[in-house]
Amino acid sequence: MPDFWNQVILSNPVKRYIFVATAIILGLLFRRILSRYLAGLLFRVVKRIGSGVDKDSFVNLLIAPLESFLLILVTIVSVEKLHFPEAFDFDVYEINVKIILQGIATSVLIIAFFWLLLRIIDFVAMILEWKANASKDMRDNQLITFFRDFLKAVISIIGLLMVLGIAFGFEVKNVWTGLGIAGAALALATKESIENLIASFIIFFDKPFTIGDILKVNNITGTVEKIGLRSTRIRTDLKTYVTVPNKQMVDSIVDNQTLRTQRKAEIRLQIGLSASAGKIQQLIDGIRRILKKDKIENPTVFLNDIGGNAFLIHVDFFTPPIALNAFNDIKQQVNFEILDQMEAIQVELAAATTDVKIIGNKEKGVRNKE
Repeated sequence: MPDFWNQVILSNPVKRYIFVATAIILGLLFRRILSRYLAGLLFRVVKRIGSGVDKDSFVNLLIAPLESFLLILVTIVSVEKLHFPEAFDFDVYEINVKIILQGIATSVLIIAFFWLLLRIIDFVAMILEWKANASKDMRDNQLITFFRDFLKAVISIIGLLMVLGIAFGFEVKNVWTGLGIAGAALALATKESIENLIASFIIFFDKPFTIGDILKVNNITGTVEKIGLRSTRIRTDLKTYVTVPNKQMVDSIVDNQTLRTQRKAEIRLQIGLSASAGKIQQLIDGIRRILKKDKIENPTVFLNDIGGNAFLIHVDFFTPPIALNAFNDIKQQVNFEILDQMEAIQVELAAATTDVKIIGNKEKGVRNKE
């Protein structure tokens, strides 16, 4: 039996293989318990950000990356106890297989660790969104989403550089220098993308609009559904989905209709010239009485012009910033009541009092219009 334990296979005794296999099996069996324990410790730190944080949600979010990270860590540490087999000590494209395997193992460990960090960022962002939802200001929500995506992008770049530097031995300084040279050329090629990125920072810090606002920009009217690093997504009145570059959102005139304090209605009446001055005054007084309603503010009714074809009466009024359907109902009701008032005092629109007479000249065969 001792000879069996000491029997050498691929440069390692059997007992060392059994030790490594046992360590990996124990890590596989206890990874769930250890992961939950570590997640509980991290939860105590995260809980300080805000009260009412759901522990189960946090643990369930981290359990998968924690299990993977712990299992990979135990496997790598255990396998390190083995001597590299001489049979596998050869080069592939002038690179030793041992170096390749070590680089792959280290890369997997780094990726698992940064996967865990990204999950933590997601959960912290979820907590901040939950706190932001408690307030009426929706601008905090879009700021959280923006910085969550931005921070995850930065973490991913750092993770990639660590894989290149630690796992494969690249000089990170040289990588940064290369990125600087390539970045200058890339900046020229992606000028618009960089401008959109800068514009996204302007939008998030200046906050001219937020998710859920109704905007009118570049003849497009709709509701903002998402503000990204490059563009803003708008759901139009026709229920189409429009993507507008952030640079245009900053450079263009944006009408944020959600921030309006009132809605304005305009009615233009062209009264026929057959109406007397008394009836015009009577109509104006009647419209003023009609506009004395709830939800109608600052009404204005006046005879604006006396033209060659009609008397022009301007009717303007405002309402609170109510929904569009409710605003249209009020305007329609006012229109009907104005028509009733015109019928009551026998006043007609200009188009209704225009007569066209055709006089025929039988001798010359000529027709004249008056």
